[in-house]
Amino acid sequence: MAVNRRLTGGIVIMTAVSAIVAGCSGTDAERPGREKSSAPEDKPGRQSRPIGDGSTMDTGAQPHQPKPAKLKPGEKPPQFVVFSWDGAGEDSKKLFSHFREVGKKYGATQTFFLSGIYLLPESEAKRYKPPGHKPGASDIGYLKDVNVKATLKQIREAWGEGHEIGTHYNGHFCGPTGVNSWTPADWKSEIKQAKWFVSNWKTTTGWKGEKSLPFDYDKELIGGRTPCLEGRANLLPAAKEMGFRYDSSGNGTQVWPDKEGGLWDVPLQAVPLPGRKFETLSMDYNFLANQSKTTNGPSSEYPKYQREMRDGLLQGFNRAYQGNRAPMIIGNHFESWNGGVYMKAVEEVMKNTCPKKEVRCVSFRQLVDWLDVQDPKVLAKLRKLPVGQAPTGGWSSFGGEGQPSGSKPSTEDGDS
Repeated sequence: MAVNRRLTGGIVIMTAVSAIVAGCSGTDAERPGREKSSAPEDKPGRQSRPIGDGSTMDTGAQPHQPKPAKLKPGEKPPQFVVFSWDGAGEDSKKLFSHFREVGKKYGATQTFFLSGIYLLPESEAKRYKPPGHKPGASDIGYLKDVNVKATLKQIREAWGEGHEIGTHYNGHFCGPTGVNSWTPADWKSEIKQAKWFVSNWKTTTGWKGEKSLPFDYDKELIGGRTPCLEGRANLLPAAKEMGFRYDSSGNGTQVWPDKEGGLWDVPLQAVPLPGRKFETLSMDYNFLANQSKTTNGPSSEYPKYQREMRDGLLQGFNRAYQGNRAPMIIGNHFESWNGGVYMKAVEEVMKNTCPKKEVRCVSFRQLVDWLDVQDPKVLAKLRKLPVGQAPTGGWSSFGGEGQPSGSKPSTEDGDS
């Protein structure tokens, strides 16, 4: 996949001196991802209904979804962690399948942001009509047929295990002529096309004998992340009209989410960058841009790069876990930059966070399901807690009236 070879997936880097722009509740035993599951269509007694050309199928409610519960007065919130993947597809590196296995091992349900054209054969590329560009144009490559088939398999099995299939849209256009120039109407076209490619792959591939995807994508698709975190202002009204419930295209800090434009705003977050006096966003590209600035830096530095990302994310996790319990949002690509150190760092973070007491490694869908059932007044109080700060009187007193207060959190890792 081209996104794994180029710096087209870049985003804003938060530093002290400059910005670089580029390319639920429940017991531990109830955590999604703990048990191995079969695909929904393989389960006896399940009533399935083909949709359209049979590329997708309504198989009923998604398996392995926790039932969200409202916080009781004085109850400490769970520590949510969301691992999300931009442009998810299965190529020769087989990272999609690998991280499904890692998720099973550590109890992590994840969000896979699928690029719609990853289910469109390159021979059919001109079916894609990107706003402001020629038919078939794309700043990421199309997958080979063997990889389209592999991606379909991963999507089918991931959904059956409880993971979310979101969107990274289609052509990944950044910069002056990219998504930042798109109107709400352009974004609606892009979303419609992303849905169509997923819902009509049997038509575009001719693979009538392949198993259907076990979900209705019109219902499944409730959020995404834009290329390079650009174009969000005009995306939001379009996404709201298209039935989305959240967006993860912004950049923010480790505080509790709020809604913007009717959607839950769950952005990437500023986290410590070990050894620096500033913070960077919680994504592989941002660590890379503050380290080697290239996907093939000096190999002697690889252990350091891996350690910095792992420790930076863990420091961010710990200040939330021990502080305001704000959900931690981690974004990544399926890539092999700098020898694959960022993949290894994310795997280490899963290992060191998801099994912990009161931690829930969830998808964005599961997170916003939980947010939706909470008392708005309680969420408003949670949002007043600064980064790294727990209620002064402890969580047992947090359900009462009054505003949260307390000492200012440490700024040892720098301003964001």
